[in-house]
Amino acid sequence: MTLTSIIIPNYNGLSVLKPCVESIIRHVHMPYEVIVVDNGSRDGSAEYCLNQRLRVISLPDNRGFPAACNLGMLAAIGDELLLLNNDTLMTRGALDNMLRCLYSRDDIGIVGPMSNYASGRQQIQEPFTSVDEMAARWNVPDSGKWQEVQRIVGLCFLFRRVLMERIGLLDERFSPGHYEDDDYCYRARQAGYRLMIAGDSFVFHHGSASFRKEGSELMQRLIELNRQKFVDKWGVDPAGMM
Repeated sequence: MTLTSIIIPNYNGLSVLKPCVESIIRHVHMPYEVIVVDNGSRDGSAEYCLNQRLRVISLPDNRGFPAACNLGMLAAIGDELLLLNNDTLMTRGALDNMLRCLYSRDDIGIVGPMSNYASGRQQIQEPFTSVDEMAARWNVPDSGKWQEVQRIVGLCFLFRRVLMERIGLLDERFSPGHYEDDDYCYRARQAGYRLMIAGDSFVFHHGSASFRKEGSELMQRLIELNRQKFVDKWGVDPAGMM
Protein backbone atom coordinates (compact mmCIF):
# COMPACT_ATOMS: atom_id res chain seq x y z
CA MET A 1 0.00 0.00 0.00
CA THR A 2 1.28 3.46 -0.89
CA LEU A 3 1.86 6.41 1.44
CA THR A 4 0.37 9.84 0.74
CA SER A 5 2.24 12.94 1.91
CA ILE A 6 -0.27 15.69 2.73
CA ILE A 7 1.52 19.06 2.58
CA ILE A 8 -0.24 22.03 4.18
CA PRO A 9 1.27 25.52 3.87
CA ASN A 10 0.17 27.78 6.73
CA TYR A 11 0.49 31.43 7.70
CA ASN A 12 -1.25 32.59 10.88
CA GLY A 13 -4.07 30.19 10.06
CA LEU A 14 -4.43 28.25 13.31
CA SER A 15 -8.21 28.75 13.38
CA VAL A 16 -8.62 26.90 10.07
CA LEU A 17 -5.55 24.65 10.34
CA LYS A 18 -6.88 22.80 13.41
CA PRO A 19 -10.16 21.68 11.82
CA CYS A 20 -8.27 20.85 8.60
CA VAL A 21 -5.89 18.51 10.45
CA GLU A 22 -8.76 17.06 12.49
CA SER A 23 -10.70 16.30 9.30
CA ILE A 24 -7.69 14.40 7.91
CA ILE A 25 -7.33 12.37 11.10
CA ARG A 26 -11.07 11.60 11.07
CA HIS A 27 -11.54 10.75 7.41
CA VAL A 28 -8.27 9.47 5.91
CA HIS A 29 -7.79 5.79 6.67
CA MET A 30 -4.98 4.81 4.31
CA PRO A 31 -1.29 5.40 5.19
CA TYR A 32 -0.41 9.10 5.19
CA GLU A 33 1.85 11.72 6.71
CA VAL A 34 0.99 15.36 7.35
CA ILE A 35 3.67 17.99 6.76
CA VAL A 36 2.75 21.52 7.83
CA VAL A 37 5.05 24.19 6.43
CA ASP A 38 4.57 27.21 8.67
CA ASN A 39 5.45 30.59 7.17
CA GLY A 40 6.55 32.40 10.32
CA SER A 41 3.15 32.38 12.04
CA ARG A 42 2.71 34.22 15.33
CA ASP A 43 -0.57 32.59 16.34
CA GLY A 44 0.70 29.34 17.88
CA SER A 45 0.38 27.31 14.68
CA ALA A 46 3.83 25.71 14.94
CA GLU A 47 3.30 24.83 18.61
CA TYR A 48 -0.04 23.22 17.76
CA CYS A 49 1.62 21.07 15.08
CA LEU A 50 4.33 19.93 17.48
CA ASN A 51 1.73 19.07 20.12
CA GLN A 52 -0.13 16.99 17.53
CA ARG A 53 3.14 15.24 16.61
CA LEU A 54 2.84 16.37 13.02
CA ARG A 55 5.87 16.92 10.85
CA VAL A 56 6.37 20.67 10.82
CA ILE A 57 8.78 22.89 8.92
CA SER A 58 8.87 26.20 10.76
CA LEU A 59 10.15 29.17 8.77
CA PRO A 60 11.26 32.46 10.37
CA ASP A 61 9.15 34.56 8.00
CA ASN A 62 6.47 34.35 5.32
CA ARG A 63 8.06 33.02 2.14
CA GLY A 64 4.76 32.54 0.33
CA PHE A 65 2.71 29.59 -0.82
CA PRO A 66 4.92 28.18 -3.62
CA ALA A 67 8.08 28.18 -1.49
CA ALA A 68 6.26 26.53 1.41
CA CYS A 69 4.87 23.83 -0.89
CA ASN A 70 8.32 23.21 -2.34
CA LEU A 71 9.89 22.71 1.09
CA GLY A 72 7.13 20.25 1.94
CA MET A 73 7.55 18.42 -1.35
CA LEU A 74 11.28 18.06 -0.77
CA ALA A 75 10.69 16.73 2.76
CA ALA A 76 7.91 14.32 1.74
CA ILE A 77 8.50 10.59 1.75
CA GLY A 78 5.19 9.57 0.18
CA ASP A 79 4.50 7.88 -3.12
CA GLU A 80 1.84 10.54 -3.76
CA LEU A 81 1.89 14.17 -2.72
CA LEU A 82 -1.21 16.17 -1.87
CA LEU A 83 -0.86 19.95 -1.70
CA LEU A 84 -3.74 21.02 0.53
CA ASN A 85 -4.86 24.51 1.53
CA ASN A 86 -5.08 25.00 5.29
CA ASP A 87 -8.65 26.31 4.92
CA THR A 88 -10.06 23.04 3.58
CA LEU A 89 -11.81 20.12 5.22
CA MET A 90 -11.14 16.59 4.05
CA THR A 91 -14.29 14.46 3.81
CA ARG A 92 -14.97 10.74 4.11
CA GLY A 93 -13.97 8.93 0.91
CA ALA A 94 -12.68 12.02 -0.90
CA LEU A 95 -9.00 11.08 -0.95
CA ASP A 96 -9.79 7.41 -1.70
CA ASN A 97 -11.67 8.41 -4.85
CA MET A 98 -8.99 10.89 -5.91
CA LEU A 99 -6.32 8.20 -5.56
CA ARG A 100 -8.44 5.76 -7.53
CA CYS A 101 -8.63 8.31 -10.32
CA LEU A 102 -4.90 9.10 -10.14
CA TYR A 103 -3.91 5.43 -10.50
CA SER A 104 -6.50 4.55 -13.13
CA ARG A 105 -4.05 5.39 -15.94
CA ASP A 106 -0.30 5.91 -16.10
CA ASP A 107 -0.65 9.19 -17.98
CA ILE A 108 -2.79 10.92 -15.35
CA GLY A 109 -0.62 13.59 -13.76
CA ILE A 110 -2.73 15.69 -11.37
CA VAL A 111 -6.15 15.08 -9.80
CA GLY A 112 -8.40 17.53 -7.97
CA PRO A 113 -11.82 17.27 -6.29
CA MET A 114 -15.06 19.16 -6.61
CA SER A 115 -15.59 21.89 -4.02
CA ASN A 116 -18.04 24.49 -2.79
CA TYR A 117 -15.45 27.25 -3.41
CA ALA A 118 -13.31 26.83 -6.52
CA SER A 119 -12.87 28.43 -9.91
CA GLY A 120 -13.65 26.71 -13.18
CA ARG A 121 -15.20 23.28 -13.48
CA GLN A 122 -14.42 22.22 -9.92
CA GLN A 123 -17.09 24.53 -8.53
CA ILE A 124 -20.23 22.59 -7.57
CA GLN A 125 -23.40 24.04 -9.05
CA GLU A 126 -25.89 22.85 -6.46
CA PRO A 127 -26.53 24.83 -3.24
CA PHE A 128 -24.21 23.98 -0.37
CA THR A 129 -25.96 22.40 2.63
CA SER A 130 -23.43 20.92 5.08
CA VAL A 131 -20.02 19.31 4.78
CA ASP A 132 -21.27 15.87 5.83
CA GLU A 133 -24.32 15.98 3.59
CA MET A 134 -22.33 17.10 0.56
CA ALA A 135 -19.73 14.40 1.21
CA ALA A 136 -22.40 11.70 1.50
CA ARG A 137 -23.93 12.81 -1.81
CA TRP A 138 -20.73 13.38 -3.80
CA ASN A 139 -18.21 10.83 -2.51
CA VAL A 140 -19.86 7.75 -3.99
CA PRO A 141 -17.26 6.02 -6.19
CA ASP A 142 -18.19 6.63 -9.84
CA SER A 143 -15.52 6.83 -12.54
CA GLY A 144 -18.19 8.13 -14.91
CA LYS A 145 -17.92 11.45 -13.08
CA TRP A 146 -14.21 11.87 -13.80
CA GLN A 147 -13.44 14.51 -16.41
CA GLU A 148 -10.28 15.63 -18.15
CA VAL A 149 -9.49 19.34 -17.87
CA GLN A 150 -6.64 21.74 -18.66
CA ARG A 151 -6.14 22.96 -15.10
CA ILE A 152 -6.66 21.85 -11.50
CA VAL A 153 -7.15 24.45 -8.78
CA GLY A 154 -4.35 24.33 -6.21
CA LEU A 155 -6.62 24.10 -3.15
CA CYS A 156 -6.30 20.29 -3.25
CA PHE A 157 -3.72 19.06 -5.71
CA LEU A 158 -2.85 15.34 -5.88
CA PHE A 159 -0.01 13.90 -7.95
CA ARG A 160 2.52 11.07 -7.93
CA ARG A 161 6.14 11.53 -6.93
CA VAL A 162 7.18 10.58 -10.46
CA LEU A 163 5.54 13.78 -11.75
CA MET A 164 7.59 15.93 -9.37
CA GLU A 165 10.73 14.05 -10.38
CA ARG A 166 9.98 14.76 -14.01
CA ILE A 167 8.81 18.41 -14.02
CA GLY A 168 10.27 19.71 -10.76
CA LEU A 169 8.90 21.95 -8.02
CA LEU A 170 6.50 24.89 -8.11
CA ASP A 171 7.84 28.03 -9.75
CA GLU A 172 8.58 30.52 -6.97
CA ARG A 173 8.41 33.51 -9.31
CA PHE A 174 4.67 33.37 -8.53
CA SER A 175 5.24 34.02 -4.81
CA PRO A 176 3.47 34.78 -2.56
CA GLY A 177 0.83 32.93 -4.56
CA HIS A 178 -1.64 32.69 -7.49
CA TYR A 179 -0.95 31.03 -10.83
CA GLU A 180 1.71 28.68 -9.49
CA ASP A 181 -0.94 25.94 -9.79
CA ASP A 182 -1.81 26.95 -13.38
CA ASP A 183 1.90 26.90 -14.19
CA TYR A 184 2.37 23.41 -12.72
CA CYS A 185 -0.65 22.16 -14.64
CA TYR A 186 0.70 23.63 -17.87
CA ARG A 187 4.08 22.00 -17.32
CA ALA A 188 2.44 18.64 -16.56
CA ARG A 189 0.45 18.83 -19.79
CA GLN A 190 3.59 19.82 -21.71
CA ALA A 191 5.20 16.64 -20.37
CA GLY A 192 2.34 14.54 -21.73
CA TYR A 193 0.25 14.11 -18.58
CA ARG A 194 -3.53 14.39 -18.32
CA LEU A 195 -5.30 16.40 -15.61
CA MET A 196 -8.47 15.03 -14.07
CA ILE A 197 -11.27 16.25 -11.84
CA ALA A 198 -12.50 13.41 -9.65
CA GLY A 199 -16.16 14.31 -9.84
CA ASP A 200 -16.90 11.70 -7.18
CA SER A 201 -14.81 13.57 -4.61
CA PHE A 202 -15.88 16.61 -2.57
CA VAL A 203 -13.52 18.70 -0.40
CA PHE A 204 -14.82 21.69 1.55
CA HIS A 205 -13.01 25.02 1.05
CA HIS A 206 -13.49 28.18 3.11
CA GLY A 207 -11.87 30.16 0.32
CA SER A 208 -8.75 32.36 0.14
CA ALA A 209 -8.44 32.66 3.92
CA SER A 210 -4.75 33.59 3.86
CA PHE A 211 -4.92 36.10 1.04
CA ARG A 212 -8.11 37.72 2.31
CA LYS A 213 -6.07 39.09 5.22
CA GLU A 214 -4.11 41.21 2.74
CA GLY A 215 -7.18 43.09 1.46
CA SER A 216 -9.13 42.65 -1.76
CA GLU A 217 -7.46 45.49 -3.67
CA LEU A 218 -3.94 44.26 -2.92
CA MET A 219 -4.96 40.70 -3.79
CA GLN A 220 -6.41 41.80 -7.12
CA ARG A 221 -3.15 43.54 -8.01
CA LEU A 222 -1.21 40.39 -7.11
CA ILE A 223 -3.50 38.23 -9.24
CA GLU A 224 -3.05 40.53 -12.23
CA LEU A 225 0.74 40.71 -11.75
CA ASN A 226 1.07 36.93 -11.60
CA ARG A 227 -1.28 36.44 -14.54
CA GLN A 228 1.09 38.60 -16.57
CA LYS A 229 4.07 36.57 -15.32
CA PHE A 230 2.34 33.45 -16.64
CA VAL A 231 1.70 35.12 -20.02
CA ASP A 232 5.31 36.31 -20.21
CA LYS A 233 6.60 32.83 -19.38
CA TRP A 234 4.42 30.79 -21.72
CA GLY A 235 3.04 33.21 -24.29
CA VAL A 236 -0.52 32.06 -23.62
CA ASP A 237 -3.39 33.49 -21.58
CA PRO A 238 -4.25 31.21 -18.61
CA ALA A 239 -7.91 32.15 -19.09
CA GLY A 240 -7.88 29.68 -21.97
CA MET A 241 -7.22 26.87 -19.50
CA MET A 242 -10.42 27.43 -17.51
